Amino acid sequence: MKVILIKENKTWEDALYYCRDHYHDLVTITNQDEQRWVQEKAKNASTPFVWMGLRYICTLDFWFWVCKESLNLERQNYCDMSGAMETGGEHWWFQRNDTEELNFICSKV
Repeated sequence: MKVILIKENKTWEDALYYCRDHYHDLVTITNQDEQRWVQEKAKNASTPFVWMGLRYICTLDFWFWVCKESLNLERQNYCDMSGAMETGGEHWWFQRNDTEELNFICSKV
């Protein structure tokens, strides 16, 4: 898995477009190996969280990866939320408001 940490603070949507314009997409994590790769990159971020390619669709009430895979998360869901990984500690995933400006991780082809 080829990923790159972008140490620029952007909203989730701006991060998505940046990754799609310059690399491939915001990162998708579908297994433990990918989780470990992304954790290693996230450790070097300058923000407490990094955006991933995980988005909540309020009208349909489900989470999905930008690569179109759905994900069943047991959380209290709010509109205008996307997924971010904490850059320290256990590297848990959190829902964050889309308008927050965070570093982010892009996947490369």
